[in-house]
Amino acid sequence: MASSRPPFSSDQPPDDDDTLLDAAEAAEEVIPDQDHPMDSDDASDTDSANPLDQDEEEIQLQNDSIAHFDAHRDSVFCIAQHPTIPNTIATGGGDDTTYIFSTNPSSPRLLPKSYESNPDPSSTRASLLTSAKLTGHTDSVNALTYTLPDGKYLLSGGLDGQLRAYSTTDPSYPLLAAAQEVPEINFVIPSPHPSYPNTIALGASDGSVWVYTVDPPDSPLRILQAYYLHTASCTAGAWSPDGKLLATVSEDGSLYVWDPFGEAAAVGIDAGGAQAIVGLTASDQRFAVEGGLYSVAVAPSGAFVVVGGAEGMIRVVGLPRVGGTGVSTTAGKKGAGSKSKSGGGRKAGAANGSGGGSAGQAGAVLASLQVQSEGVETLSFASPPLSLLGAGSLDGSIVLFDTAHNFAVRRHIREAHEEYAVVQVDFSRENGQEHLLTSCGLDGAVRRWDTRGGTAAAGQGLVGEWRGHRGEGEGGGVLGFVQGGKEGKIITAGDDGVVLVFGEDKGQL
Repeated sequence: MASSRPPFSSDQPPDDDDTLLDAAEAAEEVIPDQDHPMDSDDASDTDSANPLDQDEEEIQLQNDSIAHFDAHRDSVFCIAQHPTIPNTIATGGGDDTTYIFSTNPSSPRLLPKSYESNPDPSSTRASLLTSAKLTGHTDSVNALTYTLPDGKYLLSGGLDGQLRAYSTTDPSYPLLAAAQEVPEINFVIPSPHPSYPNTIALGASDGSVWVYTVDPPDSPLRILQAYYLHTASCTAGAWSPDGKLLATVSEDGSLYVWDPFGEAAAVGIDAGGAQAIVGLTASDQRFAVEGGLYSVAVAPSGAFVVVGGAEGMIRVVGLPRVGGTGVSTTAGKKGAGSKSKSGGGRKAGAANGSGGGSAGQAGAVLASLQVQSEGVETLSFASPPLSLLGAGSLDGSIVLFDTAHNFAVRRHIREAHEEYAVVQVDFSRENGQEHLLTSCGLDGAVRRWDTRGGTAAAGQGLVGEWRGHRGEGEGGGVLGFVQGGKEGKIITAGDDGVVLVFGEDKGQL
């Protein structure tokens, strides 16, 4: 073995006999000792100097999915489900691309071994195929929705400010039109109004709110209304169940309720010359939420709207009666939201949640609530006859309020997603399962809760858990999900760039 040290001292001449190597020695093979550190070496130093000699730590990842879609090359920010074909899914992400795929493919590929954390030869997971790839955005696709009632069009909104409309009647999803009126689009939500099909609303980073209808061939994207009262980013929006009213909130702490189709005005509800029929801002101390508002939902009865904001603050505001109300599958779902900022106040009184919405209560603050410690990012109402409101927070907790009994707290699931933010909560709309609440968080988990009172003692009502995203603060949390259909699938949008499909029969406790 060669040495870097010279064989002779520099101040003594070499002996001629010593310089000659015996032929027998030349043929001798010298085998170096193995794994014998020098006396001065410490064992820990040897390990650190030779990391490849250390035992590799085996990382086991739980994966409860039955299929996955991995065409995205960046985080998946949004997901949408076709309203009449629930197996048809659209996803958009940080790669500026929208993909369409089916969760029920006819000839799925097998899942690569590299994604199997615990291989099971008896079962394989489908790697779902792309049905259509939609490009054209120059920044992240931040919002997606199919139009109601039949999903005839798909609308995408991006951080480039573009709104793009595609036809779903052609499998290739051809582009019908594109519009760009705002710097960035935060959310796009479909109107359930039966007389105004294929209509959507969007909220923008400049605070503006826009209502469009898709009406080809003459005007594929037609502007119905544009509103400019918010003074900061419009973070979330929700339609009333009948689609007659639109409620939006902003980082400036304001709530406005709009009358896009003029039906409130038609029945004598006067906006007083203003654009909004209900308007509350942070200048009203009864309503003020320091740090802004980030979620909103309208009650199934249409009687009141609930907004959520910084430091766990929730406000309940009465709505005017515009006419008959009806429950829609979109009722109580929040629009796409932005991250909350800190701020807030203290809990005030509560009003009766089963009332509200009469002419005298329209615009009145009916309740002021604070149970959670950080921003309320997501709100969802249960379908009647249940009178529950679910609220998910950045503090990792979920609170269930009883809207029929002064918004009493029925359950506070403090560690619903440990210390990681709850990104979305959504009550089931399937018959017989209306009591089930699904949630997802930045911990990478999807969980399902039985909200009936008798189950609270058993794990706070936890009846199902599904994992597969990286999560745990590693940039792999769940950023949203859709659910429903006969097969009861839950499909997730992952910050790790993967879409996972979970079966209802998997992950049950």
